[in-house]
Amino acid sequence: MQKKLFIVSNRLPITVELKDNNHYVSRQSSGGLISAISAYLNKEGKDKFTQTIWAGIPDCSEKAWNNADTHSTDMDYTYLPVFVNRKKYELYYNGFSNSLLWPLFHYFPSFADYNPSYYKAYTEINEIFAQILAAQLKKEDVVWIHDYHLLPLAGMLRKMFPTLTIGFFLHIPFPSYELFRVIPKQWQREILSGMMGADLIGFHTVDYANHFLSCVETALKTEHDGQYILWKNRKVKADAFPISIDFDLFNGAYDNPETSKIRDQYLEMKGNRKLLFSVDRLDYTKGVSCRLKGYEQFLKENPEYIGKVIFVLVIVPSRDSISKYAERKKMIDEYISHINSKLGSIVWQPIIYQYGHLSFEELTALYTACDIALITPLRDGMNLVSKEFAASRKNNDGVLILSEMAGAARELTDALLINPNDVHEIASMIKYGLEMSPEDQEERMRAMRLNVSRYNVNVWAADFFGQLKDVKELQLAFEVKFLDNVSKIDLLDKYAHAARRLILLDYDGSLVPFSKLPSLAQPGNNVIDILRQLSDNPKNDVFIISGRDSITLEKWLGHLPIGLVAEHGAKIRDKNGSWKTEAVVSAAAWKPAVEKIMERYVAKCPNSFIEEKEFSLAWHYRNADIVQGGIRAKELFENLLDCASHASLNVLNGNKVIEVRNKGVNKGMATEQLIDSANYEFVLSIGDDKTDEDMFAKLAKLPEAFTIKVGNEASFAKYNLHNPYMVQTLLEGIAQYTRSYSIEHNLIERI
Repeated sequence: MQKKLFIVSNRLPITVELKDNNHYVSRQSSGGLISAISAYLNKEGKDKFTQTIWAGIPDCSEKAWNNADTHSTDMDYTYLPVFVNRKKYELYYNGFSNSLLWPLFHYFPSFADYNPSYYKAYTEINEIFAQILAAQLKKEDVVWIHDYHLLPLAGMLRKMFPTLTIGFFLHIPFPSYELFRVIPKQWQREILSGMMGADLIGFHTVDYANHFLSCVETALKTEHDGQYILWKNRKVKADAFPISIDFDLFNGAYDNPETSKIRDQYLEMKGNRKLLFSVDRLDYTKGVSCRLKGYEQFLKENPEYIGKVIFVLVIVPSRDSISKYAERKKMIDEYISHINSKLGSIVWQPIIYQYGHLSFEELTALYTACDIALITPLRDGMNLVSKEFAASRKNNDGVLILSEMAGAARELTDALLINPNDVHEIASMIKYGLEMSPEDQEERMRAMRLNVSRYNVNVWAADFFGQLKDVKELQLAFEVKFLDNVSKIDLLDKYAHAARRLILLDYDGSLVPFSKLPSLAQPGNNVIDILRQLSDNPKNDVFIISGRDSITLEKWLGHLPIGLVAEHGAKIRDKNGSWKTEAVVSAAAWKPAVEKIMERYVAKCPNSFIEEKEFSLAWHYRNADIVQGGIRAKELFENLLDCASHASLNVLNGNKVIEVRNKGVNKGMATEQLIDSANYEFVLSIGDDKTDEDMFAKLAKLPEAFTIKVGNEASFAKYNLHNPYMVQTLLEGIAQYTRSYSIEHNLIERI
């Protein structure tokens, strides 16, 4: 299939410049994301897409863009510029993106600015992106959206292209719900539902993915099954993909002639002294102040190192127009001056400070010349500097001191991990690193380099695209297949020609809607009439196959000539017959212990309750708070599993109910027994719960069986219907249908 790949980010990876002769020229920018995607496309991805289009906001005016050559043959992408109003961009970028999302997601809630005009501009810019992309997209294309500037975009595109393949990757941390919840509720829901428009949502670490799942569950009231969330009839996956670097590029830089030349200059400057190196963007999340205090503390505690160590600190300009950043630069400048004047001398300065950009050769020269890389962010999504440093150390020497708050710390466990707020720990780790033996350095560095080389940037991108493909295939495999008119005609035709038929109907949630209390779900006159009409036909054997107890089923439906299956198959009654017990283990032996456990959770979860049946116990939490109920249900389920492992019991995690019953008793076993009792030429089975999946699975291979799942979830059933009212309409149509009728269009439409 011919398909294009659309990469979408806030800014285009291209720089347009005006030369002295009033001629505009363009060059591809550098950056972690650009190198990551380029590496993937040049290797594994080059044969998978007919074209790669990168959409984003240019760093120039529309006039400059139109006059620049942006189609140079040495560039990897076709560019799709998104032009926006400058004032609106300021509110979207420096406003909502970097004055709310950035500080909050990095655990600086006191820095967040909840300005409604920021959010309005944020959604409007995302809508502009959506409209420009929509004009270029086809349903078979793949869209990969990047970062916090474009959180709502996937949801906007999903509304326009329901089957489009969309991936989203967040390059910064995702906060815990306790932080995320401080965002106004409407914004919370719109941000999360926008992200849920993607098929696959990627994060740097498992922690961030779990935070996201928790926020979705709490703010959107949507449960998740492991990494998967059922959202608007689609399975969406949230997973961790720790972004990496081009290992070969940094490993090979050691022997780069220009890098070697610059490195020799740094080594000459260093002389016999030890060299510490840090490079960061100007940002309050990078922990530069604590790093400087830790270095100062090291010199105070170890005066013998005064004059024998140099700290090269490079700060790359970033977001200078935001007041918090300007304040941070002023603070750093003043503190460095303080240290240098207090501890330095005419012949030695403790810190060599540069505020500006480094070329690739200058950067790799410092990586390979220093003795210690000091990387201490207060919070960082990943931090690629740490990986670049390890990859560049071709001789397997050097020491990495890394903040445990950086995402990279989950992978680079052989670094010297520190709490970036602990000045004394930073000081002690600097000393430890300077005095580390060559053997220890080599062992640690080899392990880190192996890690980075194995999960390099190409593997990262391939992993993401591979899982995106798997999620899309899973969606298709578990696609909800609603019973359409063609299928209804087939069902009625098979029903009409069958000499003997078996109809198996679940009760709660299938034949009748759920009620707050089980006792309130009595069948109405319409349900009774439908069941009577179906059972009056001598060719039909009708069974209600339910989790209900036998006393309730007998009371509500016992007067009808239908079969009844109680407690998922523990007791069975043929029409006009007597009850037969299928359970072989007495419930009296285990009920007290299980009930005691359940009672604890009734106390811990308001509005939950226990339902006692003859052969089972059920803890219902349908009326409880969705988040608290879900949490308590998981806890109870695990506790009961442990209890059941010592007895012949099954623990069922059903639709807002946790049920314990005798092992070997389920609807699948009861269904098998009923099928074997006669030669049925037509079988209809309808259910809504996980308990009904056993029944559907037993019937899956029978060509004469029509299985229907009530609800919008994937199932072993062949078809779906939206709700019990549609089930009643279908059954009413079947009951009125005879072979003498012709299949008229109006009948099918009514069903």
